[in-house]
Amino acid sequence: MNMHTPDRNDLPDEPPIRRVFRDVIADRLTDPRPPQAAMLFQSSVDPFWTDDRFFLGDFYDEILHQDTCQPGTADGVPLLTALAVDDRVPPQQRFEAIDLLFSTATAAERHLADCWPNSPRHADPESEDRAREAVRSCTPDLLARWAAECPAVRLALAGLAVVFPTARTLPALTPRLRGLVEQHPQGTDIGDYVRFILVLAAENDDQTLATVESLTDAYWKGTSRGVPTPARAVHLLGQMLNRVGTGLTRSHPGE
Repeated sequence: MNMHTPDRNDLPDEPPIRRVFRDVIADRLTDPRPPQAAMLFQSSVDPFWTDDRFFLGDFYDEILHQDTCQPGTADGVPLLTALAVDDRVPPQQRFEAIDLLFSTATAAERHLADCWPNSPRHADPESEDRAREAVRSCTPDLLARWAAECPAVRLALAGLAVVFPTARTLPALTPRLRGLVEQHPQGTDIGDYVRFILVLAAENDDQTLATVESLTDAYWKGTSRGVPTPARAVHLLGQMLNRVGTGLTRSHPGE
């Protein structure tokens, strides 16, 4: 596939965010770029090239298709990582990139919890493992940006931090999230999400299970009690992060 960068004047009208994405990827990733990058550089690849209503959804779906890891999903992780660490990308899209990395890394556990006791219909364990490891490898670089990020993006970063816990990152979450805990009370979407992150960071299985039971009984789509607690927790966390992202979009629709 020809992945050359065309002259901007050779391209038809397009959503401004695609131009930002293309500039970032052109600067940060050398050839050969992942196949999904074709949507940024070749108008013939995208039938909705000029329609910003479809671009982002289609681009993200090329990487994680219908929330299911495929053989090429791991190849798309560097695209999301490059977008998530570049300040030219607006905060809302940086949040979305990290949110998609979270979804990619947790697809196997979330689907296990959702389908229990049956096996997920479209599971591809090899692709899920490759994609998870690809996200794991980029997570330290993402977390290193914590101090420079806005509160909204930090919420998504916190989710990745508990998916890939380390002896360094977990203790750091309590002081890093203190301001959000004080600002957002329990019973709000962000408040509950942040408090659940801190429960997961404590790595206490009994406390995690009790919190999962409490939150799912009150607000969220529950999972079978036969599901291993880590998978139930990630399933819940994914729902909560999605709700937080939806709320942020409504609060700041122009970002």
